[in-house]
This record gives sequence, C-alpha cells and structure tokens, in this order.
Amino acid sequence: MTEVNGLQVIIDVERTMRFGWSPRDLAAACLDGGARLLQIRAKETPSASFLMICDDIVRVSDTYDAKVIVNDRVDLALMCGAAGVHLGQEDLSPTVARKQLGKDPLIGLSTHSPVQVELALQAPIDYVAIGPVFETSTKPTSYKPLGLKGVHLAAKKVQKSKLPLVAIGGISLEKARGVLESGADAVAVISDIFVGNDPADQVRKYLDLFRPSPLPR
Repeated sequence: MTEVNGLQVIIDVERTMRFGWSPRDLAAACLDGGARLLQIRAKETPSASFLMICDDIVRVSDTYDAKVIVNDRVDLALMCGAAGVHLGQEDLSPTVARKQLGKDPLIGLSTHSPVQVELALQAPIDYVAIGPVFETSTKPTSYKPLGLKGVHLAAKKVQKSKLPLVAIGGISLEKARGVLESGADAVAVISDIFVGNDPADQVRKYLDLFRPSPLPR
C-alpha cells in the first residue's frame, strides 16, 4: 500500500475560485485539517497560471510533509516538483508517464468499468481510481454512476494487486462510510470539502472515518 490511503482532496482550480477561495488558501486549510494528499486539477486555466498555482501549493504542502499530485499534466508535475500525477483514460498513458517521471513518483489512473480496472492493473501505476460512484456535477462525463456495487466489484479485482483503490464522484461525508465499507481504501473529495465553508473542519470529519472505533469498555 502507498500513502494514498485515506482522503485525497482534489483542488479543482475553477470550482475553487467559484466558491470564493484561492487554490493556495484552500490547500492550506485542508492541510491544517490534516489532509496529506492533494490533487490539483485545472481544465480551463492557462498552463503558465496553472504552473504558478502548482508551485504555490507544492511549497505550502512541503511545510506539512504532504504530497501533491497534478491531474493530467506530467510536464507541470515535473516542473513544480510534485509527487506525481493522476491520469484519465484520455490522458497520457501510464507507461509513457512512468518513463518521463521515473520510478518513484506516484501515478494514479481513473477507471470507469471492470474492463478498465483490469487493464489498469497491468499498467505501471500506484493506485486505481474508480468512478463516478454517484451522480456528480463537478466534471462532465459520459460514464454512468457505478454505485456501491461498482466499488465492491472494483475492490475485488484490485485486491490481489495490493494497489489502493480510490473512489471518486459525488462522494459526501454521509456517503463516504458506505463507500469505504464497499472496499475502497480512500475517497477523493471535491465539492463536499466546501460544506460549511470550513474545509479544515470538513477534512477532520473525513479523517475521523478512517480512525479505528474505540473499544467498548
């Protein structure tokens, strides 16, 4: 298992700004709450601006001994010193990304079906992402929600590989426990981190889900 187990906060640059936060301030708040793996995603931001955002978040994350991965952009991950990348099915292949990044950086791969999960297990990656689990408005997608059954089926396929399974898509604090009980090792959260406009507190609530329940007296 790698350090992706638990909570992965996705800082979607455009959505973050619509909520009235700067990406750096959101990252700092999540880190204050205990998050130790952040993914930065920007689909509409120019590369130069995106690189500056990545640089800022990597620098602040270093002070927390936290890891930052960049969605899609291997080139920017290399330039800002990120810990790795997260790739989609239409992005650069994991094999090519591994050659460019080297053996140590993290590589995650999104999957949306049992066939894609099986193919992912043959790739040089560090974790498998499965989704969307539930309906989501964060990212336009042609893939239908897989539900908890889809998470469970993916978990069974991934189990022998020892790779962590990260569930994503429409996950809220209320739904996260069911996702974990279905076999996911981690949940990736985007919009739900803004609930209450207190990302640090919301992160703490998510992390509580991963702490062992106290033994009865």
